[in-house]
Amino acid sequence: MSEKKIIAVVGATGAQGGGLANAILTDPEGRFALRAITRSADSDKARALADRGAEVVVADLGDEDGLRKAFAGAHGAYVVTNYWEGMSATTELAQAHNAARAAKEAGVRHVVWSTLEDTRLQLPVTDARVPVLEESYTVPHFDAKAEADRFFTELGVPTTFLRTTFYWEAFLQGFAPSRDEAGSLVLTLPMGDSPLAGIAAEDIGRVALAIFARGEEFIGATVSIAGEHLTGEQLASAFAELYGEPVVYRPLTHDQFRALGIPAAAEIGNMFQYYAEAADAFTGARDLDRVRDLHPGLQTFRDWLSAHKDALAV
Repeated sequence: MSEKKIIAVVGATGAQGGGLANAILTDPEGRFALRAITRSADSDKARALADRGAEVVVADLGDEDGLRKAFAGAHGAYVVTNYWEGMSATTELAQAHNAARAAKEAGVRHVVWSTLEDTRLQLPVTDARVPVLEESYTVPHFDAKAEADRFFTELGVPTTFLRTTFYWEAFLQGFAPSRDEAGSLVLTLPMGDSPLAGIAAEDIGRVALAIFARGEEFIGATVSIAGEHLTGEQLASAFAELYGEPVVYRPLTHDQFRALGIPAAAEIGNMFQYYAEAADAFTGARDLDRVRDLHPGLQTFRDWLSAHKDALAV
């Protein structure tokens, strides 16, 4: 029996990479072997992956030579960069370029590159309504990834461009409903009446696994994904079912959000303004039937809420 093809997963202990790592390890068909790329083999998550049969390799996106060695002999590679770690578009671009060159030099047959749209096509830096960030970006963690697409294309790396979206896990990190002064539960997501495309992080990994499995069909393709497209009112209704009490949707304006004084308020406020104003194009690019074709078990928002109800307790 031939050996399984190896998929090298950058950020295998993170949200997206971790989702793919788990998908590979729990795949009923056992189609691939997992090479988990991480900066620390001693972390609890890395050790847990090793205990489950993964090959754990230490490498850093800042080190092209290390990445090349980590990709050597792999059939596929999942590449995701983490803007939030250093909050620098310049750094994210350099990391993506390192990964593209390393994949090319290592002869990787299929790269799935986790990317996003260029928000400046909808909200250009000349738009006085939004602050310009890092001198030339509207939403740097979107725009830098979009710019980095060209590295894979120009180098001739066989790539699928996987455009992701808002993680529902953000509701575990401060975006869930909270109580106002009167004690009522209020959802303040700054989306106005526009639908938000959201997805469970683990489902990104399931979709990526299907793309690797179907291979040639997706080389050169852009695949835009989501789990559901829901308005603030619909999200509030789902939360109300979870909590067994009303949840009022009272969205902040984008300016109000940017003025909150929280970390990266301008970046996130600009992101929500893009989500809201480009909603038709953004959700339209994310054909849920196509996503379900790749991953029939795609979770609805209510599925995700049910699975996380303890963590979302109020």
